[in-house]
Amino acid sequence: MRADRLLSILLLLQNRGKMTSRELAQTLEVSERTVFRDMEALSASGIPILAERGREGGWMLTEGYRTSLTGMKPLEIGSLLLSADASIMKDLGIQDDYSSAVLKLEAASSHRTSNPANYLSERIHIDGASWHPSDETYPFLSVLQGALWEDRKVKITYLRSNETTVRFIEPLGLVAKRGVWYIVAKSKDELRTFRVSRLVNVEETHEWFKRPDDFDLKQYWEESTTAFKAALPKYQVKLRVRTSVLKELQRERFVSVQLIEPTSNAEWVNLDAEFNTIESACQIILSFSPSVIVLSPQELLEMVKSAIAKISAIYENF
Repeated sequence: MRADRLLSILLLLQNRGKMTSRELAQTLEVSERTVFRDMEALSASGIPILAERGREGGWMLTEGYRTSLTGMKPLEIGSLLLSADASIMKDLGIQDDYSSAVLKLEAASSHRTSNPANYLSERIHIDGASWHPSDETYPFLSVLQGALWEDRKVKITYLRSNETTVRFIEPLGLVAKRGVWYIVAKSKDELRTFRVSRLVNVEETHEWFKRPDDFDLKQYWEESTTAFKAALPKYQVKLRVRTSVLKELQRERFVSVQLIEPTSNAEWVNLDAEFNTIESACQIILSFSPSVIVLSPQELLEMVKSAIAKISAIYENF
């Protein structure tokens, strides 16, 4: 849209100073003729734009002029905050807002913080280098982003164990892990983590809060993840595994491979592994069958054999 392009030109000149028609055309991906027409439109609307001719010439704003149009829309915020992975922007449908967000952040950075990157990393954390598809939906993600950006309280209705609770929270950060979004917030003077897909409703409030100066989103997430894993049940097993699937098994989310020993057959290794529960161990081992064999404990071996027998019976009678 032309209005968006005119705003982009204004912010470019404000943030970068003098720019030639060619530089503007390349940045905005339009023709130089379009740039000239846009400059005429800006001048006609009262924006003090000057054209300096000559070799070192270009377009510029008069000295002292500064626009106040640096506020970001939630989608623009989201596109910038998630720019660590282009596929995240694509999945959320906000890739077109990225360029506009960058310009606005440049304009706002002088009065928000001396380091825009720090400002963003304080509020958004992507756990992992890649984006894993998820079937969860996030209708309130943009609302949370807006509240997070402005340090504004929100009222949430949260679903857990088929029961809903209503809370007022102070959003401190968003975290994406394996395609699942979490909001880290202060609730009743306690730090809590809420799964965004379980939010039944989110309402904006007009109440602002002071963000804790010592809060580190990445550190909090790492510490809470470690504590969560430590609290999970642990189930120790011994397995014989084909070397061809070993790396894939090690990448399993709910498996911790602890000790690997060679066997007399180079195609197989023995290993100690840790699962959360016997049921989880059985399910994962079956998914790797016949390349993973249970050595111990006996109860797991019997569970796997029983499951295989039931599967075989189903296919025999199919």
